[in-house]
Amino acid sequence: MSQTTSAPVASPAGFSDVKGWFWPADQLLFDWFLTRQNAAGGPAGDLLELGAYLGKSAIFIGGYLRPGEEFTVCDLFDSPAPDDPNSAEMGRSYATLTRRAFEANYLAFHERLPTVVQAPTSVIAGRVEPSSCRFIHVDASHLYEHVHGDIEAARQLAAPDAIVAFDDFRAEHCPGVAAAVWGAVATMGLKLICITGTKAYGTWGDPDPVRTELLAWLTSRSDLWHGVEEVAGAPLIRIDGKKATAPAPPRPLHCAPDPDPGSDPAPEPTHPAAAAPGPASRGLLTRALGGRRRR
Repeated sequence: MSQTTSAPVASPAGFSDVKGWFWPADQLLFDWFLTRQNAAGGPAGDLLELGAYLGKSAIFIGGYLRPGEEFTVCDLFDSPAPDDPNSAEMGRSYATLTRRAFEANYLAFHERLPTVVQAPTSVIAGRVEPSSCRFIHVDASHLYEHVHGDIEAARQLAAPDAIVAFDDFRAEHCPGVAAAVWGAVATMGLKLICITGTKAYGTWGDPDPVRTELLAWLTSRSDLWHGVEEVAGAPLIRIDGKKATAPAPPRPLHCAPDPDPGSDPAPEPTHPAAAAPGPASRGLLTRALGGRRRR
C-alpha cells in the first residue's frame, strides 16, 4: 500500500491551477487527434497514459473518453522506484508527488477516476488488453532503458492506427528519451507524424491519411508555424507553437468563486525555448516536399 501525506489536498479552481508541463501547442494537437478519433464512425478504443505527475494531461485526455471505453493511468506516485537510477530521478523531479494530489485534481474535472495502476510502467502490458488503445501518452521515466520498455509496451497495446505521443523527446536533459524514440523509428516500425518543441506523435499504422488531414488543419491556423521535411525516408511535420492559442480548457465540475475584482489574473506559463521557425509553410504535403531542398 502506498504512503500518502495526511495533509488535506486542495482541489484546483481551474485547469491553470493544475501544475504540469502541457503547452498550448500540444493541447491543440491532443484535441485534434482525439477529436478526429471521436468523429462519427471513429473506431472505439481505450486511452492510456504512462506517467501522470499531478494529472494535467490526464484531465485533458479524460474529456475525450467515450461510453464503453476505459482510460488507464500508470504511475509510481508514492511507491518506491524499481531501481536506484529511477529512484534518484524520482527524488530529483517528483519528490512531492502523491496519488492523493492526482486524484483530487482529476476529480475536480471528472465524475470518476480513471483506472489507476500504481506501479512501474513495466507492468502495464499485463494490465491492459493488447491492441486495445487508440491514444497513448508516454510521459514516465526519462531513462533510456525505461523509455525503451514503455515504447515496446505501447506497441503491444496500440490498436491499429493508434496515435502515440512521446514527451520530452528532444529536451537536453532527457537524451535517453530521444535515443529510445528514434531507435523505435529505426528498428520497431514506429512512424512519426509530427513533432513540437516538447512532444513527438507517431503511429504503428498508416500515417498518410492522418498526416494529410493534419497538414490541411495546420494550414488553416495562423498561430502555428509548420514545415515538412523528409526524415528517415518519410515526411515529418515540424510544428512551432510559441504563439499557439490553447483550446478551451477542461471546465471544473463546480464553478470557482469569482476572483477579487482588484486582483490581477494569474499569468500564463511561458513556453520553453524552441528552435526559431523557418519560412512560412507552403501547406499540403506534396507541395511541402516538392521544392528544392537545402543541403
